[in-house]
Amino acid sequence: MLIQQTIERLHALRLTGMATALSEQQGQPDLASLSFEDRFTLLVEREVTAREDRRLTRLLQLAKLRLPAAAIEDLDFRTARGLDRALLLRLAAGEWIRHHQTVLIVGATGTGKTYVACALGQSACRHGLTVRYLRLPRLLHDLGLARADGSYGKLLASLAKADLLILDDWGLAPLADRERRDLLEVLEDRHGRRATLVTSQLPLEHWHNCVGDPTFADAILDRLIHQAHRLILKGTSMRRQEKPKTNSH
Repeated sequence: MLIQQTIERLHALRLTGMATALSEQQGQPDLASLSFEDRFTLLVEREVTAREDRRLTRLLQLAKLRLPAAAIEDLDFRTARGLDRALLLRLAAGEWIRHHQTVLIVGATGTGKTYVACALGQSACRHGLTVRYLRLPRLLHDLGLARADGSYGKLLASLAKADLLILDDWGLAPLADRERRDLLEVLEDRHGRRATLVTSQLPLEHWHNCVGDPTFADAILDRLIHQAHRLILKGTSMRRQEKPKTNSH
């Protein structure tokens, strides 16, 4: 009865990991041989693990990654497409995010740009960092709506807080004047303060023309390209090469 009351109190204190572990210990007689300190250590470790799992779940929900199951461990380095294993592993460690740097992933359709971006996003979440994933066309659309309904400043502030902002599908269409201005606002808030990752099927040398206005193009690209980590993916579409039931990218 005393143990059950303790379990209930642990739940009331929101120590659910410890409560679950203590309940499980009752069904493991061999643990009775452990000292109080050892058993207590097991309870604390379970609580820490439970909290880390809940935090990771929250971060992944907030990130809204297009491919939430994407993982660095599942990347296919055997296919010749320009993936630098050493660079990917360094990026997965997250120091570039903490140093507020930029990553650019460029390649033809189907070469795995979005998968790599989401894998780096998931890795950042594992390190306890906040991530936001957005397709650039959708972001520009949302900014236009926010400007119309008065929530523009709130949306910009929300984007600025994310440790890592992933902008997928850059350059699908030339930018209109309002879109150029909105994009510059987003990047200005992040430049030197937060990390940004951009994917595009458009070669870097064509980004300036895609922005359109030379003045805005210079300002936007100055905040993105200089000293950025670059991943240039090559080869044919991975989608054509995938076999049924395969998960590696």
